[in-house]
Amino acid sequence: MKRKWLILGGLLAFAIELLALLAFSLQTPDFSQDTVSVNEVVHAVKEKFPSLEGYEDGTLLDYVVLDAEGNLLYQTKSGLSESINEAISHRDTILDLEMEGDTVGKIIIYNDEAQTLRAHKQNIIFVLSAAIVLTGVLCAAYAFFLNRTIVKPFRKLKGFAERVAGGNLDIPLEMDRGNLFGAFTESFDLMRSELKKARLAEARAQKSKKELVAKLSHDIKTPVASIKAVSEVGLAVATKEKDRENYAQIIKKADQINVLVTNLFTATLEELQQLTVTPSNIKSEQVKTMLENADYLHRAVICDLPECLVYADGLRLQQVFDNLFANAYKYAKTEIVVTVQEGDSYLSIGMEDFGGGVPAEELPVLKEKFRRGSNAANTEGAGLGLFISDYFMKKMQGELKIENGAHGLKATVCLLLSGRI
Repeated sequence: MKRKWLILGGLLAFAIELLALLAFSLQTPDFSQDTVSVNEVVHAVKEKFPSLEGYEDGTLLDYVVLDAEGNLLYQTKSGLSESINEAISHRDTILDLEMEGDTVGKIIIYNDEAQTLRAHKQNIIFVLSAAIVLTGVLCAAYAFFLNRTIVKPFRKLKGFAERVAGGNLDIPLEMDRGNLFGAFTESFDLMRSELKKARLAEARAQKSKKELVAKLSHDIKTPVASIKAVSEVGLAVATKEKDRENYAQIIKKADQINVLVTNLFTATLEELQQLTVTPSNIKSEQVKTMLENADYLHRAVICDLPECLVYADGLRLQQVFDNLFANAYKYAKTEIVVTVQEGDSYLSIGMEDFGGGVPAEELPVLKEKFRRGSNAANTEGAGLGLFISDYFMKKMQGELKIENGAHGLKATVCLLLSGRI
């Protein structure tokens, strides 16, 4: 509806400008003298001539009366031509004043062509100025409309694409079905949802694989340990050198199997090395923007941060904030208190919910891979958010602290200060 009115307003302004242009192009100012008024002036002056004392002009013309010698006898106002030469240079109308066949004087009628032309130009300037101002206002309004309905949605899509590329699939894309790209942005969010489902399915498969590997490693280590123990006893009581060599070989192979099983169990931890972290100096105002982007449900009041530089990777830090806010949304479902404290070496940003926290014995293991609190039993998740966030913070020379606050679980992100602005 707004777009319709803006277009109609633009067309109306264009029509007004076109009509004004046609009107002024077809209009020709009238510079001719009013012959009736001129005749009235001539007759009135003849009746009073040569004494014009007390004479009052009844016309709208401005004029000067001179005698035969060029002396001024009468003028309707000051500033008029008072000689024949001045009248000629000003293009005034000069009439002979004749009485009984003799020329007794001159009547010089003021030429107001310049004033008429000036008034005509002023009218043109006024109309065109009004049209330009109206056009400018409409252009500014349309630019604002385009920025709101096209530019801003594309900027949101850019940030959304960066998050998806970084592996963050928890933050939905805010949509406005009223703008031009409502359906377009909805398709992008559907893509995010499908990618998230695929990622959760992959995480469940990975978890199942881990559980299977852990179970098999336990099952394999138990008999291997027994074989090693029996072999050590055999080695201790054997009298023949050949038997002692055989027992020693069995013990060696048992140790080798134990190492291979342990390596199999821990091999997937190497996957984290694929997540590159490249810290640099970023401004604290950018950190505030990241917090606002992560709080997409607007459950927190985010205050201004002290003006400083922190050492961090913008993309990975955004993932950390996204993970922390997403956890608070999923498990606590409450408002979030954000606190900021600037120390000598670190800028600490705390986020506390009102969900009551978790048992104290669970706090040390929450940042481990595939570990989740007891309050997450009925909520989907892979148990990777805090683990990855902790990894990112260590790579940025910072720290992620998880503790029970006064009202609920509190996560504190400690960013290394690299300077003050």
